[in-house]
Parts: sequence; structure tokens; C-alpha cells
Amino acid sequence: MNNTTDLKRPIVGITMGDPAGIGAEITVKALSRKDIYEKSIPIVIGSREPMEDAIKFTGSALQINSIKDVSQALGEFGKIDLLDLNNIKLEDFKYGQVNTKAGQASLEYINKGIDLALEKKIAAVVTGPIHKESIKAAGSSHVGHTEIFATRTNSKDYAMMLADKELKVIHVTTHVQLRKACDLVKKERVLTVIRLAHKALQDLNVENPKIAVAGLNPHAGEGGLFGWEETEEIIPAIRLAQQEGINAEGPIPPDTVFSKVIGGQYHIVVVMYHDQGHIPMKVTGFKFNVETNKWSSMSGVNVTVGLPIIRTSVDHGVAFGKAGEGRANEESMLEAILMAINFSK
Repeated sequence: MNNTTDLKRPIVGITMGDPAGIGAEITVKALSRKDIYEKSIPIVIGSREPMEDAIKFTGSALQINSIKDVSQALGEFGKIDLLDLNNIKLEDFKYGQVNTKAGQASLEYINKGIDLALEKKIAAVVTGPIHKESIKAAGSSHVGHTEIFATRTNSKDYAMMLADKELKVIHVTTHVQLRKACDLVKKERVLTVIRLAHKALQDLNVENPKIAVAGLNPHAGEGGLFGWEETEEIIPAIRLAQQEGINAEGPIPPDTVFSKVIGGQYHIVVVMYHDQGHIPMKVTGFKFNVETNKWSSMSGVNVTVGLPIIRTSVDHGVAFGKAGEGRANEESMLEAILMAINFSK
């Protein structure tokens, strides 16, 4: 990793995710793509036995290169540079089942990736899927990656952004009860997320980002007939953003705003709660084939914006129903790696 061409390839750390899920499998499949190595130096943060098993049951010809330090990475296609934490064996878990050891191992991969990014040893962290019950059983006080990264990096203003080829959304609220989410739609938070959306698009080299802000209520409140959040919280936030030179518009009724983004009128939607953003993303990015009983497409990337480090992730879970079987779709992992590379430029 000494020649000058390596200086053009960012080092991307990929956390393996929950060993009982599909994380190792989709990582192996993604790293079977030569173009990933042409654009980056990927390093997997995980454990050797689950990675070797994934290579075996997927029929891959890739080989493991175990390393103890990032500087030892070869960055060569055909070999997976693995920062082996050696914290779990195959005998310690069963595929498709909640497991405390698997949860603990996945937390350790995440923490190692965050540490390496904060130390500037890697340019970005790409996270494989974890299981909320497993990390809770392992003692985590957080419900997911977003909260773990925010806490470990002491980040106050952050947000979840989802992106695929057709659509980008960024959330004002995420993992909270729907009734509580409505109470959290406040002017200050909406303005913060508009700002985060603007910066994220600039970081992706989007010129003059156009931001759509969704309403919370049906018809975006219809002038107060169906709710007051738009007039009292969302519109004031949009006006403040416009005064800062941000090209934001809204509130736009949620039943039309996503079609406008897909059609090219805007670059991103600021959404008010979890499912308001997740449902359209998965309608556009996920395609299920009932005849084959498989997902023919699982497109989409989860990005935590507002952190001092770059973090992207797959936009799906551990898929316990197919773990260890070799039929998981790696599309989202590929897109997450490529987006991490783009943010690193």
C-alpha cells in the first residue's frame, strides 16, 4: 500500500454486521466486484470464521488476508483484507437466531470502525446490518447504528438520510413512537435537518441543491384545517432556511412530494417521521418476486449526516429468514460502499 495510486483510493472500513445475519455474505459478494478495488481499498472489520463460512456457502473464490493493522492491507482484488477481531466462532451462534454473543461481536465491529475513522486511519465506515434485539441483549442502550455513531462521536445535530438511484430522503425524527414524533416536529429541528440536507448534497457535488420539505399532516395541513404543525413549526423553519440562501420549498403534501423528487423537481425530501421516508424509499428500491420468493432488487443506502466521520450503511436488516443460505442480495451493500467512496472524494 505504498505506491502513489493508493493515494487516490480511500480506505473504507466495512463492519461485518451481526454474524447470525447476512452481513458476511453480502460483504463477500460485494467484494467480488473488481471496480470496488479500482476505486477504494476496502477493509472488513469482522471475524475470520463467519467470513470464511460466507466464502464457502456462496461458492466464492476470494481469499482472506488477515491483518492486525490498517497499514497491512494489500488492497488487491481477489483478497479480502480482514481486520480480524476474532471475537466469535461458528459454534457460538446459529444463523437466523437472536444471539447475545453475535450482538456483542457486532457492537465491537462498529466501535472499532468508529475509532479507526476518528483516528483518520480510514476514510469512511460502511456498516453491515445488525439486530436490535441482539445488541440489546448484549447490553447496548441504543436501538441502532445511527444512535451509536452519534453518541460515540459526540454529535448533537445529525440525521438519517436514505438514498437510491431515484430518491433521497432525510428524517426529522426516526425511531420514536408516532405520537411522540409529531411532538418532535419543531422549528429548530426542521431547520437543522434542512441545513444537513443542503450540506450532504453539496458533499455529493450537487450544484444548487433543491430541497423539498414534506408536510406532517394530510394535504400539508390545508392551512390549519388538518393540523397546526405546518403553520407554526415547518413554514417558519423553511423561511429561515431561505434567508440563509438555501433553496428549500414547502411544506408539500406527502402524497405528491416523492413523485416530484423522482421526476427531478427536487433533489431530496425532508420527511417528518420514520415511515414517511422509509415507505417510498422501499417502494422504489425494493422489488420482491413472488415466483422466485426472492428480492430481485434491494437498492438503497442509509447515511448518517452531521457526523465528524463518514458513515453509510445498507438500507435493510439482518434477513434472518435467509441467513447462511447464500441467496442474499448484495445490491444495497455495493451502493453503500460506492456512496462512502463518493463522500470521501
